[in-house]
Amino acid sequence: MSFDILNSSILALNKALREKKISCRELTELYLKRIKKYKDLNAYISVFEDESLKRAESVDKDGFSENDSVLRGIPVSLKDIFMFKGHKTTCASKMLSDHVSVYNATVTKRLEDKGAIVIGKNNMDEFAMGSSNEHSFYGPVLNPWDTARVAGGSSGGSAVAVSAGLSQISYGTDTGGSVRLPASYTSICALKPTYGRVSRYGVVAFASSLDQPGPMARNVEDLAAAFDAVAGHDEKDSTTSTRQYQSILGHIKNNVDGNEKKFCKKCIGIPRDFLKEGLDPEVLKSFESVVSVLEKAGFSFKDIKLPHAKYALDVYYIINTAEASSNLARYDGIRYGFRSTEFSDLKGLYSSSRSLGFGEEVKRRIALGTFVLSAGYYDAYFIKAAKVRRLIRRDFEEAYKTCDMILLPTAPTTAFKIGEKTSDPMTMYLSDIYTVPVNLASIPSLSFPSEFGSDNMPIGMQLLGRHFDEQTLFEAAWLLQKERPDWFNKVSVK
Repeated sequence: MSFDILNSSILALNKALREKKISCRELTELYLKRIKKYKDLNAYISVFEDESLKRAESVDKDGFSENDSVLRGIPVSLKDIFMFKGHKTTCASKMLSDHVSVYNATVTKRLEDKGAIVIGKNNMDEFAMGSSNEHSFYGPVLNPWDTARVAGGSSGGSAVAVSAGLSQISYGTDTGGSVRLPASYTSICALKPTYGRVSRYGVVAFASSLDQPGPMARNVEDLAAAFDAVAGHDEKDSTTSTRQYQSILGHIKNNVDGNEKKFCKKCIGIPRDFLKEGLDPEVLKSFESVVSVLEKAGFSFKDIKLPHAKYALDVYYIINTAEASSNLARYDGIRYGFRSTEFSDLKGLYSSSRSLGFGEEVKRRIALGTFVLSAGYYDAYFIKAAKVRRLIRRDFEEAYKTCDMILLPTAPTTAFKIGEKTSDPMTMYLSDIYTVPVNLASIPSLSFPSEFGSDNMPIGMQLLGRHFDEQTLFEAAWLLQKERPDWFNKVSVK
């Protein structure tokens, strides 16, 4: 096979498939072989080899029409939190280890309708709770740049699948940074869309007011194509926006590409006061490098204030645990999921099933969430957190009166060693300091790779935008990729 699949974008692959330079079966086989070769990375919980090859052969047989999606025949993977009819959806938990989906998530259905080939389900932190992907019933996901380090969570399996060339694109969920943090740790791109831009129907709920599905890819155009495929209103999810969605990839190719000077006159805000405590000096140095590249391209910069961002972690871990406590109450050992045999009465069934079925991090968050929702503490914690959440959102609204985007590091450090922070949950939670404000404010954020640290581990940055203005983020990321192509499209293992 002379065509370079691993270093090609979806557009290039689509062109090669149409021109029969490669077959869909060859493309799918390559990814399936790499999944087997790098199985020790533990990026997948399940792989659909026979089914994927049959779908690939069907694509080869039927060919391509002019109006087919660019994702037709492209191998993709899903975080094991998306329902896929007839396949297991485990959420990396013993509680759902035998659960078989009886319907498709909207994201899954839209991908299948566009002809994409779902080759497997990715490992994750149990019920999407974690920043390192160490909290999985199936074991930790390993970072392909250094297997002694974490991949980031909770969508670590999806990030590693993309970074290591085990799928062309993948889809995760972002509750407080869960696609962006692993993207930063593995040198790929990821998008946390505006809340309501992508349907949550068929996505196992963690924190319903924060969860948002998002795509992951090695370059900006693939990320745009992946986003285009799943974005838009869904009648099955009342929280999705009814705003008409315009193709991001089409906008980039038809309007931005070749007209860069027209789109690099926008202002980027920098919250300097938020870039102090806990930020690794090498990450700050890389941040300044990104500023320099964007400034050279024509963007202007302005210092801004986000006065309530310092409370974001506290607010986030009150709201997300409260919502998790409510959402996970349904797993009682009665209707579906793991049922313990170690009980003598109904109360014992509930207690034993939940104690044995959930992992330690999930139980920790359920306990904390139950506490903040309990009588006597609801007003002191949950209501107060909801009020501060509104203040955080107002800070962003005020900032966007004077700038078009905001630039922040995605993570305060590079990926840490496996086991380094598991004994201290509070230290682990600090990994989310730059990502959780985005989810609390319901705004979009695009994480992209920049430089590597002295430890030879990737560093990532993120651009934050106004509600439903993912287009501006993609414009800036596209221009940055043209300025520094060496930062993008890296495959971590050959």
